[in-house]
Amino acid sequence: MADTTKVAPELDRIEFEAIDRSSFLLKGILAASAAYGAFAAGPLLRKAFAQTESDGDIEILNFALTLEFLEATFYELAQKQTRLSDEVDALAKLVGGHEREHVEALTQTIEDLGGKPVKEPRVDFAEALSNEQMFLSLAVTLEDTGVSAYNGVAPQIESKELLATAGTIVQIEARHASAIRFVADEVPAPDAFDPTLTVEEVNTAAAAFLERK
Repeated sequence: MADTTKVAPELDRIEFEAIDRSSFLLKGILAASAAYGAFAAGPLLRKAFAQTESDGDIEILNFALTLEFLEATFYELAQKQTRLSDEVDALAKLVGGHEREHVEALTQTIEDLGGKPVKEPRVDFAEALSNEQMFLSLAVTLEDTGVSAYNGVAPQIESKELLATAGTIVQIEARHASAIRFVADEVPAPDAFDPTLTVEEVNTAAAAFLERK
């Protein structure tokens, strides 16, 4: 897996207590996104779901649920553990509330389809929440990756109804990403289009975690 130490050291401080397939994929996606840019999530996810046996929409929904669990927990802990300015604290509360609603909606959808929702992973963010700067840095990475991740799995979704639901979520995630980037003094939308990766770059970034089935 790509070394994220120099690219995004805050990612090295995220530890999943239990690693199931969804958590494993997410951890690999975050690492690759840090090393190659958040746009890496899309092609890596398409490759991951194309090369492994899955339960179709249920597995994709559980991956999305794991991502939403991670984001919701991140914002909830930040409000408790990090000294945030009033503006950033209000945004964390708003975005965190949205993420928790996404968790509830995805959980219900999986159950309605007869599937079993993944359990909420116990995550340790450690020093990633030590100050506002670290919080914003990781928030940008999570939100940018989230948008690309939803775009990445969308082509694999078989149900048109679920695809429409995913579309409503990714739009909100994109707004989150822009808002977080703005308060972090970064350009909300730096490019008109997300950059693409070469086949070699995708294979290099994906190799470490696509071997696991």
